[in-house]
Amino acid sequence: METVPLSDLETARRWATEQLAPITEQPRLEAELLLTALLGCNRATLLAHLDAPLPPMAATTYRSWVQRRAAGEPLPYITGHIEFFGLEFTVTPAVLIPRPETELLVETALAHAGPAPRIADVGTGSGCIVVTLARHLPQAQCYAVDLSAAALEVARLNAARHGVAERIRFLEGDLLAPLPEPVDLIVSNPPYVAESEWETLPVSVRREPALALLGGEEGLDAVQRLLAQAPASLRPGGMLLMEIGEQQGAAALALARATFPAAECRLLQDLAGKDRVLWVRGR
Repeated sequence: METVPLSDLETARRWATEQLAPITEQPRLEAELLLTALLGCNRATLLAHLDAPLPPMAATTYRSWVQRRAAGEPLPYITGHIEFFGLEFTVTPAVLIPRPETELLVETALAHAGPAPRIADVGTGSGCIVVTLARHLPQAQCYAVDLSAAALEVARLNAARHGVAERIRFLEGDLLAPLPEPVDLIVSNPPYVAESEWETLPVSVRREPALALLGGEEGLDAVQRLLAQAPASLRPGGMLLMEIGEQQGAAALALARATFPAAECRLLQDLAGKDRVLWVRGR
C-alpha cells in the first residue's frame, strides 16, 4: 500500500476508503467504523470533527487495522465487538460474527417463550442469542452449549458484560448431549453452509470458524441431528427455533415434520421474504 501521511481524520478516512473499496461494498462506512473504534467515539462525533489531527501512534494503529481489513479480515474481529439486538458483544476469531438475520430468531423466541422458561442455546458461539434472551427474560434459566471451549469463553465474557452470567450454565459438548434436563425452548443458529458453497463465500466470511459454518454436503447435517435429538430434550408443549439457510426451507420443514409428526411445524421469513427460521412447537 502507498504510504500516505495520515495527519488528520479526513485524510485518514479518505485513504482508508480507497484501500477498502476492493473488499467491501461500503468502504467509507467501514473506514469510519474503524476510526470510531480507534478513537472511542460515535460516527456523529467523528463526522463533526474530521478536521481534527490524528496522533502518530493512532495513525499507525489505524493503518494496521485498514491493512488487515483490506486483506479480508472481518471488521468485527479487528474492532473486537459488534452490536446485536441493541447490545454490544465481544467477538474474536473463535466465534461466528452475529448477523442481523438472527434477530428474527430472538424476536420470535421473546414473543413465545413465556415469563420463566428454561432455554437451551445450541451452538452458542459469542452467546449473542442466549445473552439477549436472558437480558429480556429476567426469570429465564438458560443453558449455552458449544463444541468449542474457546467460543464458550467468549460467551461467558458477554454474559458477564450484560449481567446475566448467574442465570446461564455453559456446557461444552455436541448439540443437546450435555443438557442435564429437558427445556421449554431450544434455540439454535447451527452450521448450515453446504460444502459446495464454501469457496463461493466472501473471503471475510471464510475467515470465520468453519466449525460454526459448514453443515456437510447439503448444509443440513447439524439441522438433521439437532431435530433428531430435540424430542427427548423438550418439555411437553416445548418449542424449537432454528435458523436455516434461505434455500433450505422445504428440506428443513420436511425433516421437522418427519421428526415431530404431531407438532406445529412452519417456516418464518426474514425482512427480505426469505425462509430464515424453522419453527417447531409441540401440541
